[in-house]
Amino acid sequence: MDTNEIKRRMNSGEIYYENAEESLKYSMILHSFNQLEPEKSQKRREYLEKLFGEIGANTYIEQPLHANWGKNTFLGDNVYANFNLTLVDDTRIEIHDDTMIGPNVTIITGTHPLDSSLRRNNAQYNLPVTIEENVWIGAGAIILPGTHIGKNSIIGAASLVTQNIPENVLAYGSPCKVIKEID
Repeated sequence: MDTNEIKRRMNSGEIYYENAEESLKYSMILHSFNQLEPEKSQKRREYLEKLFGEIGANTYIEQPLHANWGKNTFLGDNVYANFNLTLVDDTRIEIHDDTMIGPNVTIITGTHPLDSSLRRNNAQYNLPVTIEENVWIGAGAIILPGTHIGKNSIIGAASLVTQNIPENVLAYGSPCKVIKEID
């Protein structure tokens, strides 16, 4: 399968077999970002601009950051992510304006087929994740492929988000469920 076909499948939800050559470039940028001293804010920003598909104004990511790619993640303005954010961004992750992300949060777009013969050959497929504006994601939350979190919602610590969460709600648990609406 050629590189263009792999890229097309990575963003279509179809099964594909990854070619890891291009990911080295992004791994090197990520490594450099994670090695910087905390006071080098301008250099940190430069690395993040090279790494991410888009990064808005006043967006700050604590070190260390982990990502499969980086280039498939799009961050709005005023996003804050605490340490150990993990982005399995084999396809698009959108994190909109004014979102806060606690420590040790994992956002996943990549998954694997149920068919064991396909998994044996490292097959996978991807589903995008969208986090709308003004969301707060608590420490240790895990957000699974294909989910959408509506604006102004709060995801409680250690939650496992397996389905879409509407806007203006408090949701938590494993699996994550809406607990109450927020006025």
